[in-house]
Amino acid sequence: MTKPHSSPLGGSAETRRSFIKKSAAAAAGALISGSIFRNTAQAQGESPRVQNVGAPNLTTGTGEKITIGMIGVGSRGFSNLRSILRFANEANVEVAAVCDLWDKYAERARAEAGLPPERAFLDYRKLLELADIDAVVISTSDQMHARIAIDALNAGKHVYLEKPFTRHLGEAFEVYDTVKKTGKTFQLGTQLASNPVWKKCAEIVQSGDLGPLVLAQASYMRNSGSRGEWNYRIDPDLKEDSIDWNAWLGPAPKREFSADHFFRWRKYFPYCAGIIGDLIPHRLSPMLLATGGSEYPSRVVSLGTRAIQTDREVCDNIQIVVEFPSGYAFQIIGSTVNEQGLTDMIRGHHATLTIGGDRINLNPERPFADEIDAEVFNLQGVNAMQAHLQNWYDCIRDGGEPISGPELAVRQQTILALAEMSERLNIMCLFDEKTRKITTGDGREIEPITYGSLPVA
Repeated sequence: MTKPHSSPLGGSAETRRSFIKKSAAAAAGALISGSIFRNTAQAQGESPRVQNVGAPNLTTGTGEKITIGMIGVGSRGFSNLRSILRFANEANVEVAAVCDLWDKYAERARAEAGLPPERAFLDYRKLLELADIDAVVISTSDQMHARIAIDALNAGKHVYLEKPFTRHLGEAFEVYDTVKKTGKTFQLGTQLASNPVWKKCAEIVQSGDLGPLVLAQASYMRNSGSRGEWNYRIDPDLKEDSIDWNAWLGPAPKREFSADHFFRWRKYFPYCAGIIGDLIPHRLSPMLLATGGSEYPSRVVSLGTRAIQTDREVCDNIQIVVEFPSGYAFQIIGSTVNEQGLTDMIRGHHATLTIGGDRINLNPERPFADEIDAEVFNLQGVNAMQAHLQNWYDCIRDGGEPISGPELAVRQQTILALAEMSERLNIMCLFDEKTRKITTGDGREIEPITYGSLPVA
């Protein structure tokens, strides 16, 4: 039987379910023929117990100042720069250098941070040579994530890396192994995981109230209308002679200069997995955190369509189903052509969590309604970006494990990589965490997707 909850007034309180179970009158009332009440509390006309949870205190920057270098300061990178500068005094951090391959972006970021000209770079390796830089924030296109992160870690810098972890699976394990080797602090930029609602979900799951986990669901849905997702404005100032194009391509297949690829890289497989790489991580990280995040996937299957937005290589609609060794499963869908999503939900054998914004509903399953209280948790939200950055700073100072640290990051990237392979190769992907091998449903071993290993679908 699930343990009694603590009384909101202090001490221990017998659950309402236990009391009702002991009451003959209540038991008789519960046997009304044809009753299909969701739980006993509802059957008795009772309301779920409500708990209001205050916002966590974001710690201020104690200890030595952290100096930060920004690598990649385009649209997302510039937003990250502004977030850091906004709370720099409270967090006791300083942006001391910026870098971007395009000098227009580098100059804009330098001016925003109030830095002298010599603190703006076009080559990230020059920034990494600076002895006074403690940590870097990497916000480049996905194909450069692994190379820059590994170089930064080996240069002794702590790393905040925008999602996804890497473009491909082999790179993910290279970055993961480098984090472990260097001992530097790593945070993946899935800031929604720092919303306190997910920590509370994790506490409820760990308490055992849900029983064994059965199935969770989430989604990231949006509708960009007729303009098409990721069709950002192409700045006419970008010319072939104003950027080192081969450096921008990095490990991606060589091709002629394309401003469309530079500004709209999320549409093209060499640099991004589309919805799988750019949107799904925002919903996947919180769910992994809430449900423990300790397992690698055992099976992943995915399907996608390119039915509406045809000016791209990536899907405009995706559905992913993940199975874990414990038997727990997870389904997540994403779209850039419809914004009606699924309700965030974690189903257990004994009870179910439904999450909406900063509110969590705990509802017992009917067979366990006399053992578990229905509850509502109202949490006070925080600035998730500030909280995520502050968590990184705190862990740099105290050596702790960040919320979206390397363990969660590599497990998430395994799911994303297998989902992309499943969709593009029309297969079910099985994964062995001990060998890091991928096989198909019929037992054939296959190599992970790499740059240029597959033609465009």
